[in-house]
Amino acid sequence: MTDPTAAAAPRRILSGIQASGALHLGNYLGALKKFVALQDERPLLFVADLHAITVWQDPAALVEQRRGIAACYLAAGLDPDKAIIFPQSAVRAHAELAWIFNCVARLGWLDRMTQFKEKSGKHKERASVGLYTYPVLQAADILLYRATHVPVGEDQKQHLELTRDIAQKFNNDYDAPGFFPLPEPLIQGPGARVMSLRDGKAKMSKSDPSDASRINLLDDADAIAAKIRKARTDPEPLPETVEGLEGRPEAKNLVGIYAALAGLTHEQVLAQFGGQGFGAFKPALAEVAVAELAPVGDRLRRLLADPAEIDRVLARGAEQAAEIAEPVLAETKQLVGLCAA
Repeated sequence: MTDPTAAAAPRRILSGIQASGALHLGNYLGALKKFVALQDERPLLFVADLHAITVWQDPAALVEQRRGIAACYLAAGLDPDKAIIFPQSAVRAHAELAWIFNCVARLGWLDRMTQFKEKSGKHKERASVGLYTYPVLQAADILLYRATHVPVGEDQKQHLELTRDIAQKFNNDYDAPGFFPLPEPLIQGPGARVMSLRDGKAKMSKSDPSDASRINLLDDADAIAAKIRKARTDPEPLPETVEGLEGRPEAKNLVGIYAALAGLTHEQVLAQFGGQGFGAFKPALAEVAVAELAPVGDRLRRLLADPAEIDRVLARGAEQAAEIAEPVLAETKQLVGLCAA
């Protein structure tokens, strides 16, 4: 049994990206670049293929999407000798623990999840049960490894709060204080929320029908520069203070992208470009973006040409993840009474 005083346990980091479409600049700045910065802590980074099928996926495409996400991890600079990279579905304990948590979570908790309301739209009765219980599987993903910190986007923070509720209720229900930790979000830093190049009020998304709204990791240097050149802006010059960006979503987004790519603060970017028009700023932003992203795209294309190597990395990662997960699941089942102690 886990020591109830394990509050001082070492930090364990876990996160994942859904296997449903090509990744873009928002994923790179909001997730991949942060994963790379954390990899010396041996994070668990999975490809969320079980989450992907909460909406229908073409089976043949899903296989390639799973490889594609893993290739993006590697192209961004993740080292499989440091980070544990694996497909969610390859570790069966995710699904088994999710069922136990389905019996711990309360309907009222799930009814408050705003993301389900957004994704199901006006016809929630047509949505899959899996989409409704998506946050419970997410809790299982995290707690199966007793993760203490989870790099997440701001839109996932509510799901992490649900994970904490499930962990606390399980610990209380089964008289196991400290068995599951209460994980904390890691959402700090630039690039946490990158917006569309066509609408500064909408998040950059791989599902946006306009390819011009995002910079894909597979875009070449010319495409990257062209999309930044055509990005929507307003007619005013850049302000000299961060406060001047309020009410100017497109300007705020482009300044934020520059800051995240260059490793600067918003204040430092505006100290350099404040008072100048977008005619001067966009070429500088394009130069920084091409310098950072073009090599990632080159590595990604090489990796995608060698699917056997991607599969090898994923298989090895699944074995490593299962070694951590299986003992936690076994202890959980003992506590619940699904197997003898």
